[in-house]
Amino acid sequence: MDGSDDQPRIVAIETSGRQGSVAVAAGDDVLGMTRFASDHQHAVALLPSIGRLCETVGWRPGQIDEVYVSAGPGSFTGCRIGVALARALAQAVGVRLVRVPTVDVLARNALDRPAPPKHLAVLLDAQRHQAYMARFDLAKDAYRREDEVRMGDVKSLVARLPRPCAALGEGIAYHRQAIEAAGLEILPESLWPARAENVLRVGRWLAGRGAYVAINQLLPIYVRIPEAEERWRERHGKENS
Repeated sequence: MDGSDDQPRIVAIETSGRQGSVAVAAGDDVLGMTRFASDHQHAVALLPSIGRLCETVGWRPGQIDEVYVSAGPGSFTGCRIGVALARALAQAVGVRLVRVPTVDVLARNALDRPAPPKHLAVLLDAQRHQAYMARFDLAKDAYRREDEVRMGDVKSLVARLPRPCAALGEGIAYHRQAIEAAGLEILPESLWPARAENVLRVGRWLAGRGAYVAINQLLPIYVRIPEAEERWRERHGKENS
């Protein structure tokens, strides 16, 4: 089954975290999904995974209509890999692109709870003893992001959150002590990674509002510049960057 002809054929890409995944769908109907067998194997596994899923549902590359990509913040390398492949597909076969914020993808995981928390913090590790955090509030059956993604030490970030508040995201593994000390409820570890099926759901919502981007506008979402570039600027000065 390859979906109805009046529904867009969609590939959703998640490579922002440790474990990558890909989903294919005809409109809102998820036709297939796969997670990569090993962590941090995005460069090796992404294209073959898309190829196998498309073959399973009977699609040729030229039949893909839209690609939704989880663009960060997250792993610098992982985000670049997902974005680069999405851009290549747009150049090769003319797919339409949607840039999906990873924190919005992660917030949807909390909807799997029997009673989703009213207030939610999504936390990702930013290295150098810092984290990225986004706050969400439950509105009917969806999470609404209340502000932009912030970066800082976890104690300062979570101090401004309403209570009670739950937390999820891969940053918990690095900052658990500070999160627990702040009194946040830590959701089960199975809800911490981003998933391609939720990239699809958030991407569909954005696409429905016309949030397509041109190839040159599809860029990773960085809250700060990569560490390697930051070190280069420290050595050579901003005027040469």
